[in-house]
Amino acid sequence: MDYQELYTLHKEPSLFGRYITLKNIEPLLKNLQTETIGHSVLNKPIYKYQTGKGKLKILMWSQMHGNESTTTKAVFDFLNVLQSNSDFAKELLSHFTFCILPMLNPDGAKLYTRENANKIDLNRDFQKLSQPESQLLQHVFNTFQPNYCFNLHDQRTIFAAGNSGKPATISFLAPSFNENRDNNEVRIKAMNVIVAMNKTLQEFIPNQVGRFDDLFNINCVGDSFQSLNVPTILFEAGHFSQDYDREITRKYIFFALISGLLFFYENEVVSNKTDDYLQIPQNKVVFYDFVYKNVKIYYDNNKIITNFAAHYKEVLSNNQIDFEAYIVQVGDLENYLGHYEFDAQLAQFQDDKECIPKINEKADFCIGKHNIFVNGVLKVK
Repeated sequence: MDYQELYTLHKEPSLFGRYITLKNIEPLLKNLQTETIGHSVLNKPIYKYQTGKGKLKILMWSQMHGNESTTTKAVFDFLNVLQSNSDFAKELLSHFTFCILPMLNPDGAKLYTRENANKIDLNRDFQKLSQPESQLLQHVFNTFQPNYCFNLHDQRTIFAAGNSGKPATISFLAPSFNENRDNNEVRIKAMNVIVAMNKTLQEFIPNQVGRFDDLFNINCVGDSFQSLNVPTILFEAGHFSQDYDREITRKYIFFALISGLLFFYENEVVSNKTDDYLQIPQNKVVFYDFVYKNVKIYYDNNKIITNFAAHYKEVLSNNQIDFEAYIVQVGDLENYLGHYEFDAQLAQFQDDKECIPKINEKADFCIGKHNIFVNGVLKVK
């Protein structure tokens, strides 16, 4: 399988960046035979697309968290494959039946928030089922009766793939089904698919695939569905160097989807790949967006050499996401990394205030006489 060629042929050009809303995807859905299965808190339609005639049923949903849009883009890239009438599309549609909810939380997508319009995290609502969006997903799960679930999310830029020193560009999880985090046949099936996807991704992003924490929480949809004996796979789209729009990550989510599906009809899903799954390094919180090292400051008339870090806040402004850098940590920052790092070589920190980096201040400053940083980034002369 030439994953790159497949992606290039089927990437959906109308979707780009982090701010993906119902307005962006509804024109694309008009070309599909979708069904409106219900409405959000603010009465926005929630769509379902079902296709295929295969006996293996796959349920997938994206943007349960409204500000997690990378996988939505990859879902539409994948839908373009299914609509292509190619031999590969025909194979997929004969082997699988797909049920896809491309945007579960349209209100959160519009507001660019994790929660829905009632400020409820839908991924903590799967016992109470207090929200219409949660109820709709549960209803689809009960009526479609999937053999596998794909739970599609984004994760923050803070994660590394274990001790690799590289960002966790993609992370996976076979969720726990009980407090003891035991393995059973259902969870092992999910692990086996993840192992296959990881094997493919290692060819493209070696040491940049992580394993998400498997602490059990029955209120989470993945843990809930896994406990109901349906293998469920969590996808987490993370950071690739300088890819804050997550266009590169989008491609690797697409690769993961395709390779996971290929695994089903190229293999008997009966083996136990638990050891291979556990060798995928667990996500580790080690990254800031910016780290500045060996910076001289004066504090209480004392000269100090220190480090400090800045991190982006994602701010919705004029229908786009602005990345605004703020100082978030000052100190030795031992064992922490930056997606961007600058060695000040003992040059002095200066800004228009107290000439020391202060937490929650905008990352606009100088280091030495000539290094001017605006929004965290060194200004090119």
